[in-house]
Parts: sequence; C-alpha cells; structure tokens
Amino acid sequence: MRKKNENSRLQNDKSHQHGQSLVELALSITFLLILLAGVADFGRAFFTWIELREAAEEGAIFGALFPADANGIESRTRNSSTQPVDLTDTGNVTVTINLSGTSCSGTYAVAGNSLQVIVAYNFPLTMPFLGTIIGTQTIPIVGDYTTTIMRPEC
Repeated sequence: MRKKNENSRLQNDKSHQHGQSLVELALSITFLLILLAGVADFGRAFFTWIELREAAEEGAIFGALFPADANGIESRTRNSSTQPVDLTDTGNVTVTINLSGTSCSGTYAVAGNSLQVIVAYNFPLTMPFLGTIIGTQTIPIVGDYTTTIMRPEC
C-alpha cells in the first residue's frame, strides 16, 4: 500500500511540474516576443534615420551650389528617396532650410557661410504594446546636414 501512495505522489508532482513549465514558457515567450518587436522597430527606425540624413545631405549639397534656390533644395531633398519613408509626403515629413552668415543682396548666400538642411519625420511603432511602455506610438526622428556654401548667388 505504501508503494501505491509514493507512485501517486510522484505522478502528482510531475503534473505540477508540467504546469509550472507551461507558465514559465508562456511568460518567457511573451518577454522574448516583446524584445524581438522592439529590436525590429529599432532597426526600422535606424534605417529611417539613415534615409533622412542622406536626404538632408543631398539637399545640402545642392544648396551649397545654389543657396538662394530654397524650392530647389527642398525638391532635391524630397525626391532623393521614397523607401523606407516617402519623403514627398508633405503631411508627415518636414524639411527645414537654415542659411547662416552675412547677407548678400537680401539673401544669406555668401561663399564660406553655412547651409543646414533638417528633415523630420514621426516614426510609427508597429507594436502597440511598445507604444504603451514608452507612452507614445510615434518617435520623432530627425536627420540633418550642414555644409559650406561654395558659390554665392550675388
């Protein structure tokens, strides 16, 4: 009779261990999936930042030669790429052009002065749970580039 009690107790302990293992697995997988989604979003955000910075660089290089052509600088910046962000979308992407230095006939376009192009975008997170953790579903990403004006317009 004693042997029977020991066997039933061992079987009972094993079934509890299986339940415990299942709970541990569920908690671990949840944590790992959240971590994986965060890494994937971070990677997408990093590629977006690279695109924004390269677009700003493209506009600044154009602006170094044609500093008075603000429309041309913005057009060159916006048309530099459409992936992973469509830069032509004026509702989500902003382009700011800052010229600094002494004026030349009313414009700030003297050789040796600087031109800065700033491209900003609100990056949407794909995982809603991550937005809950950080408090927002979008992350502002800004790419900027400053160059020296090579050719004055006046």
